[in-house]
Amino acid sequence: MIKSMTGYARVERAHGWGRISWELRSVNHRYLDVQFRMPEEFRALEADLRMAAGGRLSRGKVECALRYQREVAAEERIDIDERRLQQLRQALDEVNLAFGATTAPEPMRLLGFPGVIRETQADYAPMLVAARELFDEAVDQFSSAREGEGARLAQFMLERCDALAVLVEQIRQRHPLIRDQWLERLQQRCRELGVDVEPQRLAQELILASQRLDVEEEMSRLASHLVEVRQVLGRDEAVGRRLDFLMQELNREANTTASKSQDAEMTRWAVDMKVVIEQMREQVQNIE
Repeated sequence: MIKSMTGYARVERAHGWGRISWELRSVNHRYLDVQFRMPEEFRALEADLRMAAGGRLSRGKVECALRYQREVAAEERIDIDERRLQQLRQALDEVNLAFGATTAPEPMRLLGFPGVIRETQADYAPMLVAARELFDEAVDQFSSAREGEGARLAQFMLERCDALAVLVEQIRQRHPLIRDQWLERLQQRCRELGVDVEPQRLAQELILASQRLDVEEEMSRLASHLVEVRQVLGRDEAVGRRLDFLMQELNREANTTASKSQDAEMTRWAVDMKVVIEQMREQVQNIE
């Protein structure tokens, strides 16, 4: 099953020490580019997470954001460092004495001074384990989202393959009629000019014209490429680059067909081919 390079997933878990959540989103990219945004406390996981993502994803620019909200227990008290607070008070007294100020400092600003409140050192081991496990769950959800979008892209591509196959068959059926019409116009022009053309010379001109107008080779290659596209869409691997190459080949054959055409109907069908191929090419840019 093919996968889209665009996807989104978000998972969240609450624990006694706090709440963590992973948010993954991606857009199309030539290669795999995984970027992490996380608190510094969890930065030690980055190498392991990058390897895990590389084992599950092949292409796309993937942004992985980890959010951590610490849970403060109701019975947890604020521990003030009395010695640090006394040092801060002495420093403020010296400043007031030097400048003759008498304004008392705001208590909240004092509490925000580094070192006044002793911070409890959290045990990050269970947090790291929980974040690593939750990341796997996020990648599972993320991959499922990309597979769902990939299934819709595959259906779109198959429908366009069917449309191209119809156009190929129409052009194949039209080509003998165009050759006969060309011969009829040539004979009519010769009669108008009063020129008596030898049958051998007329047959020679018909052969040369048939070689210039013949598009059977292009139609055969188009049909072959369409078979290959259908087969590639059924593979369980990254096929975006191969499909991109096939789109180039399809477009080349459609351009050659249009350049050989000397019939308004065939030209219109060749243009319709190019429109369908361009629609496919745009969607292929999103396939992993």
